[in-house]
Amino acid sequence: MSQANTTTDHDTIRKWAESRGGRPARVKTSGPGGILRIDFGEPDESLEEIEWDEFFRIFDERKLAFLYQEEAGGGGTSRFNKFVDR
Repeated sequence: MSQANTTTDHDTIRKWAESRGGRPARVKTSGPGGILRIDFGEPDESLEEIEWDEFFRIFDERKLAFLYQEEAGGGGTSRFNKFVDR
């Protein structure tokens, strides 16, 4: 597996997600604010799409960081990502 990177930079996160067809989302049943996810369009009834502004408001309020990978082990584009505490 390729090295993972961590960032809190909104532009980096948005560019990474959008370059892979990802959109900002949250888990519907996760209560106020919600658990953030990047939705890549696979059918998932538990996710609701939200605007980037709302996504980053929750991201900053919860003091999260974005752990992500640029390339998969075989050299292809990776979609691996995770939200972690700063």
